[in-house]
Formats: sequence, C-alpha cells, structure tokens
Amino acid sequence: MLRGAAMALMAIDHVRVFSGLPAGGVTAGIFLTRWVTNFCAPAFVFFAGVSILLHGQKLQDAAAQSRWLCLRGAWLVLLELTVLRLAWTFNIDFAHYMLAGVIWMLGWCMILMALLVRLPVWTNAVFGLTLMAGHNIIPLVIGGSAQGITNGSLGWLWKILYFGGGIAVGGAEEPNFFVLYSLVPWIGVMSAGYAFGAILRLAPGRRDRIYYAIGGGSIALFLVLRYFNIYGDRPWVPRPQVPAWISFLNTSKYPASFLFLLMTLGPAIALLPWFEKAQGRLAQWLTVFGRTPLFYYLLHIPLIHAVAVGISLFRTPAATGWLFGNHPVRPDAVPAGYMWSLGLLYLVTALVVAVLYFACRRFAEFKARRKDWWLSYI
Repeated sequence: MLRGAAMALMAIDHVRVFSGLPAGGVTAGIFLTRWVTNFCAPAFVFFAGVSILLHGQKLQDAAAQSRWLCLRGAWLVLLELTVLRLAWTFNIDFAHYMLAGVIWMLGWCMILMALLVRLPVWTNAVFGLTLMAGHNIIPLVIGGSAQGITNGSLGWLWKILYFGGGIAVGGAEEPNFFVLYSLVPWIGVMSAGYAFGAILRLAPGRRDRIYYAIGGGSIALFLVLRYFNIYGDRPWVPRPQVPAWISFLNTSKYPASFLFLLMTLGPAIALLPWFEKAQGRLAQWLTVFGRTPLFYYLLHIPLIHAVAVGISLFRTPAATGWLFGNHPVRPDAVPAGYMWSLGLLYLVTALVVAVLYFACRRFAEFKARRKDWWLSYI
C-alpha cells in the first residue's frame, strides 16, 4: 500500500514535467507540488530492498536470488535506455540524448544487491546506513576539486557513482548521456531497506514500536541537523524573497542528501502501522498500484505524455512541438502561453491515475492466476 501511494504521488511530478511548470519555486503551491513527490524515490528504493529480502526467503537459495537480481537489474537498465527514453521524448534521436533515470538507478542497485545479499543482514544495515549518512562528507573532503574530478579521465565514472550530470559517449563532442540518479547514496538506501525487511518478520506490536522509533527518530534528527545547519546538506538561510519554511524544506535530491533521506524516509516508516491497518476503497486502490509497480511505471509516462500532446493540440497547437523535445532533463524553453495552471496539472494527474487503476487491476488479477517466470520481471 505504501509503495502504491508512492506510485500515485509520482504521477504528479511526471505530469508537471509536461505541464511546463518549474520544479519548485517560492510560492507554496508550486513548491509543494514538487516537494510532496520527493517521498516517492526514497520510499520506492527502500522498500524495493525490503522486497528483495522477502523474495529471497521464498527462494531459499542465495545463488538463485543473485541470478534473479542480476537479470531483473539488467532488464530495468535496458527498459530505461529504450522504452522509457522513447516514452519521455516521443522522438528517436538517441544519438543526442539518453537518460539514466530512476529505473536505470534501480537496475544497477539490484545488480549490486546480487553481491550484497550474500552478506549477513546486519552487514547490509551497517553498509546502507553508513553510505546514507556518510556520503555528504565527499563534497567536504574534495572541496573545490569536484569539478576537476568530474572533468578528469574518470569523470564519467564519478558522475555515474555520485555527482550526476552529462557525459559525452560514442565520440560525441557534447554531453549526450545524462545521469539524473547516481548510484550513491541509493545503493545504500536499498541495502538498508533489505536489512529493514527483517523487522517485518517480527510480531506486530514489537514491529510497530520499532517503526515509530526509527521513523520518529529520523524526523527529529532531520529537524535538529537542518535547523542548526550541522550536517547533511547545503546550509539554509532565511531570505527576504523566499519563505523560511520553503528554504528549510528545500533539501538536495541530486544526489540525495542525508537530510533529504531523513525528511522522506522518516515519515514513510512512521506511517507503516497506519498502512498495515488501513482499509477501504482508497487502500484497495493503493494496494493494486503497489502490486504492479513496474507495469504502472511503464504505462504512466507515455500515457501522461500522450494526454499532454492532446491538450496542447486543443489549447496551444503552435507549442506542441515542445512536447517532442528531450524531456525531462534537456527540453527547450517552455513556449510562451503553453504553461498549465496547477488546477489543470492536478486534474490530469487524477485522470491518469484513475485510468491506470483499471489497467493495473486487470494485470494484478492476471498475475494472481498465472505463475509464468516472466511475470516476476514485470
């Protein structure tokens, strides 16, 4: 159910990509539209780690689990570079734009988890938490030499591992491969989630107390570290043109800072007892999305993109060509008069999520009836 909630929220930001609205701003509506979707990637990656532990206990064979993780990870990377790249852009100019997005990152993290699952659960906990909490030391250690590192002969590797950014591949003179989600700290998030999965095997009462302790402790630690600018992100300072609460909550996502992870994972974990007890129509809808996450993801981007093209043809036909640019990282400037209102953004989001519910429900029913091997990859 929690994973389904992350999927539904994710649609808001991906509709925003094609709406022309900026990724955040100084007004509450614009800022919160982007900020609320920050919970999606951390929750999805963390609970993907949980799923890996639970799936491995079904297999009871470390070698089989490692093979499954390698194959599924490679499949996700391939989907990112082909199907999803086309869904984002609606163009086939692959030579000038390729994207390493969230599915790319998930795929490589699963491949790395094929090694980490061979280690004890407590080792994954230590490794994951150390990487999540400690990676913000890297900019402090290298200081101004970060640009020199990313421009060096191994700069492409540094960008994939940590810094992100554009890489020139295939002899290109300009960057044509753009890393949006680096592997650090996300492999740490998945590894920590893998260790967290052991808590789900405990008795409900004890489990809930641990959820509240970890979730509440993460929120409290975020508030203290952020308020006093101690560690974990770039400092925030009140500025006349920006409300203080926006500056306070505006943490770094690329790469995801320690404070970003505390701010997002803390509430998600603290809400787990509620999600376990929730019932009703909304709970059923979220559960359907949570059971078919990749199927949902593969459908929602082209659906959102197609709806945006249809709206543009009706509303701003002269600007429709913008929707065939290199979204979401390298589009051209938003054409004059194209930008949507927040009301239209949320209306389209609700429409897309409603349509996807019926498609995902049918697919979930199909998966429940069949045991074909390939279904575990979708």
